[in-house]
Amino acid sequence: MKVTDQLGDSIDLKEFPKRIISLVPSQSELLWDLGLQAEIVGITKFCIHPTEMFNSITRIGGTKKLSIDKIIELKPDLIIGNKEENEKEQIEELRKICPVWMSDINTIEDAVEMIYSIGKITNKKEEASDLIFSINDAFTELEKTLLQYAPKNAVYCIWKDPWMFCAQLTFINSIMSRIGFLNVLKEERYPELSLETLKQLQPELILLSTEPFPFSENDRKELQLLMPKSKVVLVDGEYFSWYGSRLAKAPEYFKELLQKIYLTV
Repeated sequence: MKVTDQLGDSIDLKEFPKRIISLVPSQSELLWDLGLQAEIVGITKFCIHPTEMFNSITRIGGTKKLSIDKIIELKPDLIIGNKEENEKEQIEELRKICPVWMSDINTIEDAVEMIYSIGKITNKKEEASDLIFSINDAFTELEKTLLQYAPKNAVYCIWKDPWMFCAQLTFINSIMSRIGFLNVLKEERYPELSLETLKQLQPELILLSTEPFPFSENDRKELQLLMPKSKVVLVDGEYFSWYGSRLAKAPEYFKELLQKIYLTV
């Protein structure tokens, strides 16, 4: 079976994979939810969901610091990674071991395409199709909720000292747009901005994510004092940035978040 990944690279699979290593948390969770528990032999230390997988599957390092030796020992017949989360040099090393399928996800549509493709190459096409239906249905229901809220200009913070944000051409920006948050940043990817620059942008809403930097309630209070004209809110970064099966649960979280933002002082 010849398949093409989201980078446009072709890989050859002699049969459906029986020993899969996943290099990305959201894609590891996806594999588990598609029913591939027996096929997953390696995950990263950041693949924390579900707990049963995290506690039972061999860990092969972090997303950007993989243990090539451990991966070789596990004898995978397919490795699944991501352009943004994994280092190109290590991916090239892994290609010498076995086929590597890479995702490249900047929009919700890219995520849906990834889910379908992984379902196809792992013999879980029906399960993937059912999941995609659930995701589309959940976001369609969310759209009805959005009708009662006016869009807000917003920024999404992912790091502190230096302050870093999600801008255009990111999956998080795609999620923001889908739930009525208009990103005030016109740069691409993940720019660094000073708090003075942030003040000048005057966003109505500042979202502090729980990952990769674990913003806390104290961070929220400090930034709220500094920017009293903006509403500063802590948000669950997993629902904004995990692009696998968690997408089916995300709209319910977003409904609760919107109520918190719009209906509380």
